[in-house]
Amino acid sequence: MAKKGNRVQVILECTEHKATGKPGTSRYITTKNKKNTPDRLEIKKFNPILKKMTVHKEIK
Repeated sequence: MAKKGNRVQVILECTEHKATGKPGTSRYITTKNKKNTPDRLEIKKFNPILKKMTVHKEIK
């Protein structure tokens, strides 16, 4: 049986990685409550390719 509610899965992608020109991407999958946060998420997460904390934004 499926879960009920406003919680949806979202994908977070690094914003700084594209500018560096290095291959690969840093993406994380998480969930958010659409009722409490209708706008797009923006969280600082660790980017293993750049080896530092960077801002990750929600895509789609």
